[in-house]
Amino acid sequence: MKMRDLEKRTGVHRETIRVFFRHGLLPEPARPATNVADYDETHVQAVLAVRKLQRDDGLTLPQIKEALGGRNGEGRVDAAAFQNLEALVAARVGFDGEVLLESLAKEWPNAAKDAKVFEKLGIVEILKTPKGPALSIMDSRIVTIWQLMRAEGYTEENGFPPTVVDFYAAPADMVAREESQRFIDATEGRMSDADAAALFHAGIRHMIDFFGLLRIKRLMRYIHFDAASGHVDAARRDANGPPR
Repeated sequence: MKMRDLEKRTGVHRETIRVFFRHGLLPEPARPATNVADYDETHVQAVLAVRKLQRDDGLTLPQIKEALGGRNGEGRVDAAAFQNLEALVAARVGFDGEVLLESLAKEWPNAAKDAKVFEKLGIVEILKTPKGPALSIMDSRIVTIWQLMRAEGYTEENGFPPTVVDFYAAPADMVAREESQRFIDATEGRMSDADAAALFHAGIRHMIDFFGLLRIKRLMRYIHFDAASGHVDAARRDANGPPR
């Protein structure tokens, strides 16, 4: 397709698309002749992914490029944004979509070691690439989050080795399986695949917040913090079981 077709398919003006190209966020088009560029479906998906990261996730183009390179950049990137980052990586034909463990280790000395622990727990997958061991964009963020927690004091010395998160893997898989099946049961035959996909992506953001708040609410029921003494202990339980 030509640029005018790409504009029509994405609803994004050609000058904006050219800015995306200048930031290195889109795959280069085929050029059968001088001053002639041919675009395809991968460009449509890449442009839409960048647009979603801008509008839905509030990321700037430099932040998107930083995140794709496995770097933190400035500001916090919400977990829901990584579905769009992964979509952008998938669309960037000819681009390296992985984050090398070596590059993570330059910023976080324990990143490679923790990634190996997380792989054994079934939390991340270390990819073999010609350039060396690497992680997907989403897995690199999982490892980076643990490095941020290390910086806050979640270290082996304080009783928090990376294996402390081992109990997350099985419940996460169980919840994902149940959630996906309920979504399919609810939408199948009621809407088109395109509408279901749009609904799914919109719902992820809200459910991440929903589940996160529900978890915090439950956690606060089981951990008691005495503001006066600064003492933390498990919440007391009454005879029927629930914490008080």
